[in-house]
Amino acid sequence: MGGNKHHFIILAILAGTFLVPVNSTMIAVGLPSISQSLGSGLASSSWIITVYLIVMTVLQPIAGKLGDLYGNRRMFLLGMFLFLLSSTACIFSTNLLWLISFRAVQAVGGALASPNASAILRFVTPRERLGKAFGVFGLTMGLGAAIGPLVGSLLISQWGWTSIFWINLPFALFSLLAAFVLLPKRTPTVRAALDWVGSVLLAISLVTLILVVSHPAFLSVWTIALFGLSTALFIVQERRSGAPLIEFALFRNRAFTSANLSILLSNAVMYSTILIMPILLQTELLFPVTTIGMLLFVFSLASSLCSFAGGHLESRLGKKRTVLLSFLFSALGALAYLGISVTHSLAYLYLAMAIGGIGAGIGMASMQTASLTSVPKEMSGIASGIFSTFRYVGGMIASVLVSLSIGHGLLFSLLLLFALVGVPVSLGLGEAIGPGHAAKQKNVGA
Repeated sequence: MGGNKHHFIILAILAGTFLVPVNSTMIAVGLPSISQSLGSGLASSSWIITVYLIVMTVLQPIAGKLGDLYGNRRMFLLGMFLFLLSSTACIFSTNLLWLISFRAVQAVGGALASPNASAILRFVTPRERLGKAFGVFGLTMGLGAAIGPLVGSLLISQWGWTSIFWINLPFALFSLLAAFVLLPKRTPTVRAALDWVGSVLLAISLVTLILVVSHPAFLSVWTIALFGLSTALFIVQERRSGAPLIEFALFRNRAFTSANLSILLSNAVMYSTILIMPILLQTELLFPVTTIGMLLFVFSLASSLCSFAGGHLESRLGKKRTVLLSFLFSALGALAYLGISVTHSLAYLYLAMAIGGIGAGIGMASMQTASLTSVPKEMSGIASGIFSTFRYVGGMIASVLVSLSIGHGLLFSLLLLFALVGVPVSLGLGEAIGPGHAAKQKNVGA
């Protein structure tokens, strides 16, 4: 594939997938305005965020499987069409229920687009350039999450809350049209049907888990029992299904398992940092909101830039060493966080956040490429979906830890532990997939 066409394909993909993290973080600053405009309480309005998280988490593995079955290009285009349509509908929502409903559709579009975008990148990018491609992908997604609140606040202050949905339209339309023209058509080789029973059971399990994490009022014996039962039934269903939603046999591949555990641990550290720092800096150290915002921006910027740099670094060090370096920086960052209680120096805080951001970003591309290249190409969709699910589970672990209010000292110690656990986990990325093993994986579930 020509270099220029390849660059335009990446641009078409990134223009759309960039919107997924932006809309995940941008909406938070709009809740007060939305609540006031639609005459709803903040507690009720928070479901605009919750429903997005639920749908994104539940649909990631399903969307990846659908891409393998019906084509990654088709699912990406469907995802961007739904994202464009729902963003338009959100603008004209006249009550909270409609807005929540259209946000759910928006999340469906994002969930369909994201894992299939990763799978498409693998198909259109030569193996030796895959790390760099995912470095750019990680940079874009990281910047999207980082600038979301800033962009949202600027838009709302000038044009009101509907502007945070208007801004989606040109990007989504460009991505949809460009991808339709540029993305190569490919006939899927996977012929089995989607495991609908497994999909429903997984949805029940994840929805229950997210509701309990994000809204502790849902925590009860019944919800715990429902989560345990649905999870157990899902595992049983997947083991007996001829076409499982999640191929558990993939986890026999050490590289695949290590890549997914790495992103889980890395995201747990990253989101714990993002969630706990504002609480610590504002309530205990009494820093102004503007200073806190700048500190978090430094963290996010370091993470995004290093995600890009990590894609290039992988070609020199390899995946294993790059991810190992990532966890070593994360461990150093956690140690620096522990020192915050000793020194309140602003320069020290900026340095600590920069180190933590480097750790969060530098191994991201290597984790993703390791997950994808350790499975046959025709299973790229489901591998991307599983990777995205592990990414979200890491974020949920962070939410649980912060909500437990265990104290920042203990929390930072746990982050140090997660980073240190990541060191031996990263060593599994040195295992290359062989032709014989790939052939076996092709026959999984056949």
